Amino acid sequence: MPGALTYPEVGATLRGPAMPVGYHHVERRVRVGEGAEVFRRVADGVLGWEVSRGAGLVVRTDAVRVAEGAEVTSTLRLGPVRFAAPCRVVGVLDEPDRAGFAYGTLPGHPESGEEAFVVERDADGVVWFGIRAFSRPGTWWSYLGGPAARAVQHRVTTRYLAAARRLAGTT
Repeated sequence: MPGALTYPEVGATLRGPAMPVGYHHVERRVRVGEGAEVFRRVADGVLGWEVSRGAGLVVRTDAVRVAEGAEVTSTLRLGPVRFAAPCRVVGVLDEPDRAGFAYGTLPGHPESGEEAFVVERDADGVVWFGIRAFSRPGTWWSYLGGPAARAVQHRVTTRYLAAARRLAGTT
């Protein structure tokens, strides 16, 4: 076990509209389709790590399906450089019209914070995929590379959204 989470506000991305102060916040939400079949397909993809894989990350975990307490290391390749991001799942949603999870950073992650991936089907049957995150530099090199780190985070977030659209069959 890599150790304790690197931030104190555990679960904040799933709890409500306010996220903790002192962090960079990301909130993105896209419409991915309509109906129960689309919802289930995207929900299964989120809970089976497919959104992360679809975003181009190498995912290492013993958990075939997301579960609270599961540990995962996602690796991003940028040319010859690889960035490993160890995390622990801190919350899971698996409801009839809402599914997803949040994970928090562990020691060795370039950032300190939490990210949530949630798919929802609204009262009109429209399916939405959203990402909520808060983070700040977790290493000296991510602190020094702040603008570059934000650019990478933006790029990966955009890839997550595109992966959810592909799972929904709406790309």
